[in-house]
Parts: sequence; C-alpha cells; structure tokens
Amino acid sequence: MGIFSFLDKQMKPVLGIDITSSTVKLLELSKVGERYRVESYLVRPLPQSAVVEKNINDVEALEETIRKVVTQAKPKTLDAAVAVAGSAVITKVIEMPGDLSDQAMESQLSLEADQYIPYPLDEVALDYEVIGPSEVNPDQVDVLLAACRRENVDLRVEALSAAGLTPKVVDVEVFAIERAFNLITEQLGSLGEQVIAIADIGATMLTLSVLVDGKTLYTREQLFGGRQVTEEIQRRYGLSLEEAGQAKKQGGLPEDYEAEIIEPFKEALIQQISRSLQFFFSSSQYNYVDQLVLAGGVAATDGLKDEVEEKLGLPTIIANPFANMAVGSKVDAVALAVDAPAMMIAAGLALRSFE
Repeated sequence: MGIFSFLDKQMKPVLGIDITSSTVKLLELSKVGERYRVESYLVRPLPQSAVVEKNINDVEALEETIRKVVTQAKPKTLDAAVAVAGSAVITKVIEMPGDLSDQAMESQLSLEADQYIPYPLDEVALDYEVIGPSEVNPDQVDVLLAACRRENVDLRVEALSAAGLTPKVVDVEVFAIERAFNLITEQLGSLGEQVIAIADIGATMLTLSVLVDGKTLYTREQLFGGRQVTEEIQRRYGLSLEEAGQAKKQGGLPEDYEAEIIEPFKEALIQQISRSLQFFFSSSQYNYVDQLVLAGGVAATDGLKDEVEEKLGLPTIIANPFANMAVGSKVDAVALAVDAPAMMIAAGLALRSFE
C-alpha cells in the first residue's frame, strides 16, 4: 500500500541500515547453502542530537554519516532496508473476507483504515500482511495492518537516497529483531514453546520484546540507555561529552569509575528490565519467561550478564547473531565480535535479502 513497504517480501539483496540515536550501522550478508556470510559491516557515530529518541532532527547530518559508512564499507549493493521504531507504528489484527483478491483487500483496507488510525490518512504510510485463516470464522482471514506517520518513513528514505542508497524496504524494528532471533536460537538450546525475552539496550532506549514460539507477543520501549553512563562520566570527571564517550570506550578513568558509575548503572538497568517484565506479566497470560537475551551496545558490559542472571533468576545470554556465520576477508572480525550484540536490528534488516 505504498512505494516503501513494512511487510512486503522480496528477494533482491539489501543492506541492513540501522539508524539509532547514536550511530549508523551497516550490514551486508550473503548466503551459500544454509550458511550466511558477513560481506561488509561498519558502525559510525552520529553527530550529537542528529537523531533523538529515534526521531531524526538533522537529515543532512544523518545523510553525511550514512554516506561515510557506505564509502568506507564498500558494499556490493546499494539497495537498502531501514526500520522505524516500534513505538512509531500502530499495528492491528483485523478480519477480512478470505476470498478477496490482493487488490480488493488493499482497496477495502484503505477505506476502513481510518477506523483504526488516529491520524489523517494522507499523513500515514500503510501496509498489511495476511496472517492466515481466522480461528473464529473460517470464511475470514486475519490481516495485520501496520501504519506509521509518513514523516517517520520519508525522513529515513530521504537520508538514504541523499547518501546514494536506494531504499527498498521500510521495516519495523521489532519485526527486525524477531527475524534476527532465528540467528541466535542455537545459543538457546531446545526452545519448544518457551517464552523468550529480548532486552535491547541502546544509547537512549531499552526495548523489551517477548517472543513465544519465535513470534513477538509483546514489546515495550522506555527511555534508558548507555548514554547515561557517558553523561555521568562527563559530570563527575569534568569532561566534554565527546571526551567522556572516548574514555568509556578506551578506559583510563579513575579507580572509582567502576564502583561509582558502572555498578549503580547496572543496578538501575536490572531494575528497568525487571519493571518491563512485570508490565508484560500484568498484560498477558504469562507470569514467567524461560530465558533472557541481552542485546544492544550495553549488553557486553563486564559482569552485566552474570548480575542479571543472579538478580532476576533467569538463564541469560548475550546475543550474537554472527555466531554461526562466515566472515568475509574485508571484515574486521574482532570489531564485529565486539559489536555483535548491538547488530540485531541491522541483521534482521539484512535478512530481508533472503525472504
């Protein structure tokens, strides 16, 4: 239902371009037989305030960063997939007659969408996917309707296009994480009907997704992330924000850094994850999760996994979507391993190449 689709399947290879509040991440995958291979990858920081809480404030700064990422990574394709935040998207499962053609269904959904979308339809990008037969009415099918303010789509498309890429897919971050989840199932052992929570902790946002049988049942975003550590370093040690960010990555901070900044941050993060899980329990039929996956740039913080496991009483792993992939000769395998937990959305977007 538009040029750029949330849900439409396609086969042509695409780059996964993940635009966060602090970085642009590029990932290109290929596939030989059943095994994926990382062909190119790069992460580059964004200028401060170019993107705030997943909202694009400075398209030119974003475009320039994407251009630099593409120039340095030298991918084989310039077709790209990008995503909008789950909080920017309204999804609704509705029933439709099962005998409608695609064109008729699209026309009817366009007419009925204003019942479900609280914005003028000329300001909205719409898409849909037929999930399958309705469990209630065998003559009907369940249809997933997705809608997003068009400006959220258009700004991403504009930035990619200006940087020399061809936007082919606009996805939703939570769907990308769900797709990438298939890459880490071997790390989790036998899943069956297990309830798996994924806590994706970025620079400014914590997103909790809960999957049952590999499908997203629940998602919640909240403002909390690794930038709080950077800002506390800046405040406590009298550094600029840029200096604080470098010090966080490179080390060399005073001896009290671990006790005064990192430990309180980890405690606050564990409380945030616990609170998000409680929201899930109170709004679903489940009062438990079987396993927890930590993703995002914060996930690899020293000791975090063990503390989360101990305090929440949940088996916990750190996400690595590349654990079973080959790595191309031009890819820095060491850097890729470090960044792996933060590449779930980029991986999910790049996987659109193979659907």
